[in-house]
Amino acid sequence: MKLSIIIPLYNEIKTIEELLKRINKVKMDKEIVIVDDFSKDGSREWLQNLNTKNIKKVFHDKNYGKGMAIRSGIKEATGDIIIIQDADLEYDPNDYPELVKPIVEGKAEVVYGSRILGNLMRNMKGKHTSAYYEYYMGGKALTILTNILYNAKITDEPTCYKVFKSDVIKNLDLKCVRFEFCPEVTAKVRKKGHKIYEIPIKYNPRSLDEGKKIKIKDGFEAVWALLKYRFVN
Repeated sequence: MKLSIIIPLYNEIKTIEELLKRINKVKMDKEIVIVDDFSKDGSREWLQNLNTKNIKKVFHDKNYGKGMAIRSGIKEATGDIIIIQDADLEYDPNDYPELVKPIVEGKAEVVYGSRILGNLMRNMKGKHTSAYYEYYMGGKALTILTNILYNAKITDEPTCYKVFKSDVIKNLDLKCVRFEFCPEVTAKVRKKGHKIYEIPIKYNPRSLDEGKKIKIKDGFEAVWALLKYRFVN
């Protein structure tokens, strides 16, 4: 089975090259789809000049948001399995084989990589400030709400590593533009009746100074998306 790796890219010139090196070291049948969401730090120009056969490039004409970039990537993906990969170095591509294994073996159609099962708080050691604690508790709150509204029975709803059989995610009518991709896709796969299978993953959180983009207001948007999609399609 071929894996399509969708990378929404926005102002990640410091990390994107190293990320691609790490992805290319993973021995799998794969394609990489990078969607530049109108970067202004040199990422866009770097990607335009990148010459490699296994990478598809999509360039937005303005900055829309992560959700729109993922939607653009889904349209271009041709693999049997699709995974979402942030353009920073918080998540480890070496986890790909274990993440796709339940789908390859026919045990699941949707798999999430759980930082909680991988011991998120241990991974934060050395960077554990009040800001990180707020992110951690925010993620826990979103997960609890997801489990209440959708009976998802998961431990880490806002994880980046979300993996799907291609036909599952391509058949969802996604409307996300910004960071609400995570709650929307979770809500819609559960409403379709898909069980979410979880695999422990490694996680190396970056600090706000290092470029972490998600803000408190995105948490409120996620809550609203979970509530909204409980009652509308």
